[in-house]
Amino acid sequence: MGAPLEGLKVIDFTRVLAGPLCTKTLRDLGADVTKIEPPGGDTGRGGVPHIGTMSVYYAQQNAGKRNLSLDLNWPEAREIVIDMCREADIIVENFRPGTLARFGLGYEQVREFNPAVIYVSMSGYGQTGPWKNRPAFAPTVQAETGLTDILREHYGFDGDALRNDACSHADVYTGLHGVIAVLSALQHRHRTGEGQHVDVSMAATMLAVNERAGAQLSGVDTQGEPPALSAPESHIFQLPDGRQVTIAASPIYSLMFIRYCSMMRRTDLLSDPRFASAPLRRQNLDALLAEVRAWILTFNDLDELQAQVSEQGLAIGVVRTTSELAESEWAEHWGAIVEIDDRIGGTMRMPGPPWRFSTATLPAPGVPAFQGEHNIELLTEREIDPDTIQSLRKRRILLSRKSLRGEFDEA
Repeated sequence: MGAPLEGLKVIDFTRVLAGPLCTKTLRDLGADVTKIEPPGGDTGRGGVPHIGTMSVYYAQQNAGKRNLSLDLNWPEAREIVIDMCREADIIVENFRPGTLARFGLGYEQVREFNPAVIYVSMSGYGQTGPWKNRPAFAPTVQAETGLTDILREHYGFDGDALRNDACSHADVYTGLHGVIAVLSALQHRHRTGEGQHVDVSMAATMLAVNERAGAQLSGVDTQGEPPALSAPESHIFQLPDGRQVTIAASPIYSLMFIRYCSMMRRTDLLSDPRFASAPLRRQNLDALLAEVRAWILTFNDLDELQAQVSEQGLAIGVVRTTSELAESEWAEHWGAIVEIDDRIGGTMRMPGPPWRFSTATLPAPGVPAFQGEHNIELLTEREIDPDTIQSLRKRRILLSRKSLRGEFDEA
């Protein structure tokens, strides 16, 4: 059986993370993705580390896409890309609103000659409204939408000690919601024949994925009770052998405190006046965690600990590095890690797809392309003659190079 999105053509005008993750996901589901890269290259190519001249960061988000690099300031380049957009099923871009319209490639312009196209625009604050032109990167959007405040609230950072989360949640979640938008628009087109423009906002995405937003917006006093599965309240404990584990529930939360006591065989703690309410448990948290740590240290066998935790319907997880997870039995069984071409004769390890389909076959892991690597292939497919291609190369309208800061290939 073919891949789920086999036969769909995607034109990718994206760079760095949110957009490339979206189109990489579409590629991994079987779509034919062509990345249009400007002369300056995707900034993601500068991400460290590099293997040879290939950024591992860039490879993770772009492997398997074909790459066409040209200068859209030239009418000849715009003509080529517009011609490609005539046959596109999906176009994805994450520039500031209006950027591609200046090149005749905005949604309203494209729909004139391709009314069935699904055109996805990703930006910080949407294509319209008072903030539409504000620059947006993951740390700033996370600060604007409450995530940084959550970090400050739960970790007690103050002033200069406060740091942003190390992961680019706003980009990653927006990329995935872009995929959801594409699949939804495809279903709409299947039903009606209509294409459409989908506006995906990073800020709106961060609100949508904040499972605590409703409680925060309601303004209701929680009387000291944290959310039952609040991640910052899920503490880290150490086993006798030095391994660290976390239990995905806060002992401050009343229902979870009862489960902790049963799990630890310490029902006497239920009548301890220090722990009689959520505010008191928070006030005496060090003492409460000391009881949990002492109990954890009675286990030399992780399986035994996990069994006792599971009795109460709770989950326990070992704190691992990504590399440690990659060597686990689960990762081998799932096929969680794949090897892709590193472009210097070896391979690099990458996360594999997170899905399994019972009646579909996913494409093999792709190869990360150098800038402009498929220029000639893609233009030849469009029946552009070799002399014209050579002329475009000589005039530096069509560009290729093997590193972000390297010299462009000679025509």
